[in-house]
Amino acid sequence: MEKKNHSGKFNEFVQNNRFNLISWSVTVLIVAALAGFGFWWVQVGSAAPTAPEATSAPNNVSQPSPAPNSVTNKVLSSFTIGRALELKTDISQQANTGVTQYQVVSGDSLFAIAKQFNIKPETILYSNKNTLNDNPENIKPGMSLTIPPVDGLLYTWQNGDTLQKVAGEFKAKMDDILNWPGNNFDLTNPQIQAGNVVMIPGGQRELVDWSSFIPTISRGTTGAGTGTSNAGTANCNGGPVGSGFLWPTHGPHTLSGNDYGPTHLGIDISAVYVPVYASASGVVVLAGWSQYGYGNVIEIDHGNGYATVYAHLSQLLVKVCDPVYGGQQIAVSGSTGNSTGPHLHFEVREGGANINPWLVVQ
Repeated sequence: MEKKNHSGKFNEFVQNNRFNLISWSVTVLIVAALAGFGFWWVQVGSAAPTAPEATSAPNNVSQPSPAPNSVTNKVLSSFTIGRALELKTDISQQANTGVTQYQVVSGDSLFAIAKQFNIKPETILYSNKNTLNDNPENIKPGMSLTIPPVDGLLYTWQNGDTLQKVAGEFKAKMDDILNWPGNNFDLTNPQIQAGNVVMIPGGQRELVDWSSFIPTISRGTTGAGTGTSNAGTANCNGGPVGSGFLWPTHGPHTLSGNDYGPTHLGIDISAVYVPVYASASGVVVLAGWSQYGYGNVIEIDHGNGYATVYAHLSQLLVKVCDPVYGGQQIAVSGSTGNSTGPHLHFEVREGGANINPWLVVQ
């Protein structure tokens, strides 16, 4: 009886405290699970790599893009973007040593091409003697020009040439020739074979003075030895005398091609088949066709030591010995002779020598 009584009491105790027992059991299980998870987390964390990739979120969790200054971006930049930028910088810092073959198109000029390649106009003339014959007006569409990489000239080495001889001939420095990367010399034993094309940085040579082929003519000797047809040889003494210079075309006064310089003794004014005016009063001493690239050309003697030249004209409206006055129409602009497009080649001469027209026209 006593044993049964004890069993009944135990059952009664369980019945009365069932909720508490369940609660404690659940609590114990939760604590055990958390302890096990914590132990596992510590083990995994200590074994995982420290690189940023080990901390990346699972695929099924949406994560925002890392900030620009994140560790991940720094690591990637070290191996991708950083190297690409460094390579690009190295390339841009390399000197241009290549020779370019440029094909002339309509509207080109020596000055425009030189500006495009960041070299002087005479550099193009130096290396294209057989093509341009030292005359900027000889440029024609379709023509192929050799463009050196820097100012100077390209020279074909001849038998008997020496560095000292060539440097002296072209007013250059031996060291500049030897050290130019594009020449690819063996500096320990520089041997240059005949026929090799060598870049002469800073080199120069004498250019043909084409202004002498359209000489400055006085009124009393019109047409003598000009090489120009229909120029006439009449004595043109007398006539009006100029004073000051006007622009030979209506504005705007802009260049269409070559400016004034050592290789081009006039300016090429934008003028597409428009009236051309006498820049000052004087007498026409030359009017006709020039065989030296000027096309139809007019020259006026202003009777005061000055003369003006107008070239590439499409139509002549005056003849030799005609008196003209400043602002009077004498021609129509065009593209005759050696010209890649319609414009007006305009020269001003003082005492027979060309001067910069920009300095005197008003």
